[in-house]
Amino acid sequence: MSQAQALENRASAVAEAARLFRERGVQGVSVADVMKAIGLTPGGFYKQFGSKEALVAEATIRAFEERGAYLAGLSEAHPDATTARKALLDEYLSPDHRDDPGTGCAAAGLAGDIAKTDDDDMGPRGTYADGVREFADWLSDTDREDGLAATATLVGAILLARATAGTDLSEDILAAARRSLEAQLS
Repeated sequence: MSQAQALENRASAVAEAARLFRERGVQGVSVADVMKAIGLTPGGFYKQFGSKEALVAEATIRAFEERGAYLAGLSEAHPDATTARKALLDEYLSPDHRDDPGTGCAAAGLAGDIAKTDDDDMGPRGTYADGVREFADWLSDTDREDGLAATATLVGAILLARATAGTDLSEDILAAARRSLEAQLS
């Protein structure tokens, strides 16, 4: 296998792990699951990563990079910050986002797993904290406390909506969070 192919396989494994971890949780995804999803055998995993924890760290970075790129795209498409934030609310507090955690927000998709890590600021927890901080800063470029409150509302709302999916309460949670945040972020 060429070095270029090895790098491509590694990038594919990280991208797929980022999706699967958000979708099913770190404990719900094995090394074999990740490798099978990209068409490789589990034996090749350890040529790329020292451990599953190393993959979790890289997948966390990747998931937040994806969300950061999405936010940058919103800022580019909507030069007015209020309009960009409204577009985020439309996507974030939607049934589509609720029902597709694998491609959704890293802060929501990885929260439970990161909370269970025994970590320091150099691993997944530090990466997660940086991603949450960047999300909060994007939500309010003038007041970090407002941005943190908005982030907590968004992440909490999507987690609760996912946990109650299939009930009227799920839709009510999304609508209530939207009303609250539209007033706060305007």
